[in-house]
Amino acid sequence: MAHESAAGSGSGGPSGPVVHGFPHIETVRASITALYRRLSYDGIQGYATSVLPVDVAFADHDDLHLGAQRVARALVQHLHLPDARMIVGFREMQHAASVELAAGPEYFIELNDRFRRHRRDIGAALAHEITHVLLHRLGLAFPGTRDNEILTDTATTYLGAGWLLLDAFREDGVSSQKLGYLTPEEFGYVLAKRAAVFGEDPSPWFTSPQAYPAYRTGQARARLDAEQPPLAAAGWVGRRRYAKDRRGAREGVRAALGMPYSFEGEGASLRVCFPCPTCGQRNRVGVRGRVRVRCGVCGAVLTCDT
Repeated sequence: MAHESAAGSGSGGPSGPVVHGFPHIETVRASITALYRRLSYDGIQGYATSVLPVDVAFADHDDLHLGAQRVARALVQHLHLPDARMIVGFREMQHAASVELAAGPEYFIELNDRFRRHRRDIGAALAHEITHVLLHRLGLAFPGTRDNEILTDTATTYLGAGWLLLDAFREDGVSSQKLGYLTPEEFGYVLAKRAAVFGEDPSPWFTSPQAYPAYRTGQARARLDAEQPPLAAAGWVGRRRYAKDRRGAREGVRAALGMPYSFEGEGASLRVCFPCPTCGQRNRVGVRGRVRVRCGVCGAVLTCDT
């Protein structure tokens, strides 16, 4: 079974100019939740250190095939795939790369011929393809090409190799390049989610001038997740809206349109359902003032003012 990564050509990929913003944010969040459910909190902790630039560096004087094998081997080890031997080749193709998801133990990756000239991005392309192998072995997939590619980009990034994908984003007045299906800001969002868990700052590794602003934009969006009611860190506007919706729920009006939380039950059994800011798992807690709840998926302890 072959898998081809459709996003990632020059000039912003096959669909034209680079898309910005957060059009895939809900699928990204679902991908993070799926990772925690499949790997568990302890499994995620095994990826606490990102792959380092020195491990995936590719100089112009390096032998193309030996260098690609070396980088692939480093990414295999980082993603905890010790049994998977990657054979990397190059050919003319429409897509950025493809990987043969056979039974193994050898996996065949083909990269677009343009990477012969753009060697600094080989690590990014390989990171995405090798994550496909990891997810294939884990039996973790979303239905449909689009959502499955978003899952792969998110997993690559959250597990410590996707900063390479954001660093492959470059844009100026006449040309642009981006690898992967996520927007640059969505890559920044996932990197910020990872940084919040592991206390890691990926920004010193960026070589692309456009990577850092995209990271900061994603970081700001990720920060908002931890500032939504009923979380105690919610701002005044959010708390006021929450109080209004809570009154409505007690009076039998269930809708909290456009808000991340919802209410269930009634009277003394009224509960609020809201997403964990770390993994996205929806938690339920009784509406009874200030409480602490432990997320059932990632174990995060959440202080709530319900």
